[in-house]
Amino acid sequence: MNGSMRAVILFSVIACSMVSARTAGKSEKYSYLDLSLYQVYPRSFKDSNGDGIGDLQGIIDKMDHLVEAKADILWLSPIYTSPQADFGYDISNFTDIDPIYGKLDDLRKLIKLAHAKHLKVVMDYVPNHTSVDHPWFKMSLKGIEPYKDYFVWHEGKVLDNGTRAPPNNWMGALGGTAWTWSDERQAYYLHQFASEEPDLNYFNPKVVEEMKEIVRFWMNEGVDGLRVDSATYLCEDQRFLDEPVSGLTNDSSSYDYLAHIYTKDQPQTFEVIQGWRDVMNEFDKELIMMTEAYTSLAVNMKFYEYGADFPFNFGFITDVNKDSKAADFKKFIDTWMSNMPAGRTPNWVAGNHDKNRITARFGPERARAITLMTLLLPGVGATYNGDEIGMMDAYISWEENLDPQGCLAGPENYLSQTRDPERTPFQWDSSTAAGFSTNPKTWIKVNEDYKTRNLAAEKKDKNSVWTMYQKLATLKKSKNFKLAKLNTKLLSDNVFAFSRETEKYGSVYSVINFSAQDDTVDLSAFTNVPKKLHTYYATNGSASLPKTDIKDITKVKVPASGFLVLLTPNNKFGVS
Repeated sequence: MNGSMRAVILFSVIACSMVSARTAGKSEKYSYLDLSLYQVYPRSFKDSNGDGIGDLQGIIDKMDHLVEAKADILWLSPIYTSPQADFGYDISNFTDIDPIYGKLDDLRKLIKLAHAKHLKVVMDYVPNHTSVDHPWFKMSLKGIEPYKDYFVWHEGKVLDNGTRAPPNNWMGALGGTAWTWSDERQAYYLHQFASEEPDLNYFNPKVVEEMKEIVRFWMNEGVDGLRVDSATYLCEDQRFLDEPVSGLTNDSSSYDYLAHIYTKDQPQTFEVIQGWRDVMNEFDKELIMMTEAYTSLAVNMKFYEYGADFPFNFGFITDVNKDSKAADFKKFIDTWMSNMPAGRTPNWVAGNHDKNRITARFGPERARAITLMTLLLPGVGATYNGDEIGMMDAYISWEENLDPQGCLAGPENYLSQTRDPERTPFQWDSSTAAGFSTNPKTWIKVNEDYKTRNLAAEKKDKNSVWTMYQKLATLKKSKNFKLAKLNTKLLSDNVFAFSRETEKYGSVYSVINFSAQDDTVDLSAFTNVPKKLHTYYATNGSASLPKTDIKDITKVKVPASGFLVLLTPNNKFGVS
């Protein structure tokens, strides 16, 4: 790669932002490509027509919020035609838009506007399954070729008493058996999620080609990339053997009861994903592929090698919690960085539509520290809509619960399983339905705290989560910050710090106190730290603190449950 091309990659705002599979593995010196990925859950972002459900025009109307949040990439959760049994993840047409969200022309309008505002648009790609309403499945039920084997069918087994049973003990990720009997087909079909979501058969070459055509369709529509949903589940072992007991729980109804060695992470999965990257490489532009897989570190690293620009890093969800120590955070970050293939893009995902909000998991104070790390660690930082204003989980009663995962868990256990609390409407202001809709009756209720916790109010509050978020996101946006090398240090039992260092433009030091007591640390543990540092942002976890320059780096006081972001004097990050 010549010098001029390297310059384009390093300094372009977005156009050449990702190290794609076409350039991966080359031996050039790597520089981190810091980008902000903003997830919009369309049902809950903004309703433009008063029906109580968010839509594409609502996203268009609020596009400037993404610009203010310094986002680089807009990721849309599913908006395809769907009966909504699993709120859009059960797809009946992969190449059209569900009427509740608008029309294909609305998406084209959204993409055009996003591009005008220097935003990339990434679509959720849900390839593991379809809806039972998809024409492919309806024809497969009837045994019509070539669709007969588009899905995973099995006749099951006959027990000693003469009754028919599923072929094995495989379980669905949402709970219960992964097999449903069809009287019409006289066979069981596999569904690793809801029974309304039959699994596609990727051992059928026709299915492989059909799904490649869907990728081509969206790339031709101007979409800038795909987030591959549930990538770990695509292929299953064709021997259909029982899965062994995991030993993690004695609850035989729990998905964790079994070790999923035959239904997850199969070798053929990576070949399928590489096929989609090959399709994307047909296009003469940089396209982004990210994969979603709650799986082992080793498996996730394989996605880098099979076409993904990055597999989602869920360590902030799976590896640390509200009780984790400073050392736990350092270990998690170092582990990802040291295992990631050379020259690739790291990423940090703190929340999404499937997991309780970061304020619920970590508490409001520590949630601010998580946000800091998501934004200022190298690579792609992902923000779930609402986390930038510190939205909280809403309480959803059993009678109000809509999520199929919660419904399957039953009234006694639904609270630990339902995903409704993190999916409530975005809180724009204190008006009707938090400014989300003109209709007071929304598809799911608005969190009761919206009168005080909303974007309009936070814009006026120097201590708000939004004010902090925008300040940190502005630093991340600096083209010179993108060149900064990462170093991590454990400065005390309670304080974790990381630096982003450059020789030419200056450095940034983020110092986080994970305890409820003030701590004093020595920043000279980092090499070549100036004797004085400028405070860019400081918080005690609930309010911003005055900017006091650090005059003695060997005795830096870090507030309880707070953090400091410090800059070298005369830095060239374009912030103050």
